[in-house]
Parts: sequence; C-alpha cells; structure tokens
Amino acid sequence: MEPPRPIASARVRGIPQPLLFTVFTLSGISALIYQLIWQRALLTLYGSNTESVAMVVTAFMVGLGLGSLAGGALSERGQLPLVLLFSVAELGIGIYGIFSLHLFAWAGDLTVGAGALMTGLLAFALVFVPTLLMGATLPLLVAHQVRNTGSVGQSVSWLYFVNTLGAALGAFLAAGVLLGRFGQSGSLRIAAAANLVVAATILIAWLPRRGER
Repeated sequence: MEPPRPIASARVRGIPQPLLFTVFTLSGISALIYQLIWQRALLTLYGSNTESVAMVVTAFMVGLGLGSLAGGALSERGQLPLVLLFSVAELGIGIYGIFSLHLFAWAGDLTVGAGALMTGLLAFALVFVPTLLMGATLPLLVAHQVRNTGSVGQSVSWLYFVNTLGAALGAFLAAGVLLGRFGQSGSLRIAAAANLVVAATILIAWLPRRGER
C-alpha cells in the first residue's frame, strides 16, 4: 500500500500545512477542555439532574451545528480571508474563556430561585456563542485549504483528523492532568492561552499573504 501523499503541496499558496494542522490540533485541545469545564461549572450551578445535563449537551451541539452552518456560509464568499476569520473566531473563544467562569457565577446568582425554563435558557445562552465560534472553525479552514489545494476530500479528512486528535488529547489532559493540578480556573486560562496563541500564530502567518484568501 502506498503511503498517503501530501495534499497537493506544490499548489499550496496559503499558510503552510504543518503550521495549519498544528494550530488546529491545539484548537481541538482547547475546545474539549472548555467543554468539560463548562459542563462541570453549569451542572454545579443548576444541578446534575437529567434535565440540566440534557440542556447543557443540547446547547453545545446546537452551537457547534449552527456554527458549522455559519462557517460554511461565510466560506462561500470568495472575497473573504478565511484564515483571518478563523483567527478572529479563536480570539473570541479565548477571550470568552478567560471570563467564562465569572460570567457563569453571575448568571447563577441572577437565576437563584428561577424556574427550570429560565435557568435552562440561560445555561443554553452561556455556551451558545463560544460553541458557535468553535463550530465555524472547521468549515472555514476546509474552504481555505480547498481554495489553495483544489482537493476537497483530503482537505476535509486531514483537518477533521487533526482536530479530532486534538479533542481526544484535550479530554485526556483536562480529566487526567489539568483539573487536578490547576483547578477549573487555571485549566480555563491554559485553554484560553492556547486559543490566543492560535489566533496570533495564524494572524502573523497570514499578514505576509494577506492578498490571499
């Protein structure tokens, strides 16, 4: 069996693939750290009953799904710099991550004694925006790679692979290392730092190529 061939490397004009794959792996790591910590934080505020768990998981899935649709819609606009939009999304996720636990605590105080519908909607809203941004990242990068390589299948498969690999590493690190050593606040700061590094790296790599999309 032949080894996998690189994705039409001779045709790549955008950000180098090793760099792109590395930052997207890091993005996947931070995303799963957020998911585990935010789920714990929200369930601490609103209880770990079936309804609370369902609402938190639903919020994550809906946010990711709608974000994917939004990213796909943006990627169809040929004039947009897609990697720059990816960088902005990562920046937004990181900034939200830094302040998220404080926001969750404020929301918990606000909804003390509120009904199940009110608390459920607020829990939904608390994770909707960052998961919307997370969901947009994959279609943005896929469209960028397709524009630069002309290969849809390999662009999707490689980016999905590295992001899923990052997610698996993030779940392991959050549960096995970070939460025990740094707690929720420290672990979130690490995840946010990863997002900011991704955003800055992509921006720096994009600036010399800003005429490209």
